[in-house]
Amino acid sequence: MSPPDKLSLIIQSGEFNRVHYGLVMASAALATGKDVTLFFTMDGTRAITPGFADGPQDKMLAQKDLATFEELLTACAEMDATFMVCEMGMRATAVGRGQLRTDIKITEGSAVSFLADASANGAILYI
Repeated sequence: MSPPDKLSLIIQSGEFNRVHYGLVMASAALATGKDVTLFFTMDGTRAITPGFADGPQDKMLAQKDLATFEELLTACAEMDATFMVCEMGMRATAVGRGQLRTDIKITEGSAVSFLADASANGAILYI
């Protein structure tokens, strides 16, 4: 069995540790030459708003010399991850386009868009 050629992550959780580890997986896949799409939906949409990582958890990671949320997000953007936000998830959580981060390129999409972007030889993870 060959390894997946692409990693597609559904970030549905708005819980910091889950989103952070999703970024760990995404950056590791990118570093090994795999394409990555991160699909933020429902409470996960809040993870791509400014200030999401401004809290004690990210400070604790920095104190332990571990990659912070911002470092991982920046690394994913620099390694050309695709960031997609679910239109339905934005409506469900009342997160508007104007509330999203502007320092990374984020495209709007749907479940259909996400599945069309996924690879037949890839892996899909749900977080």
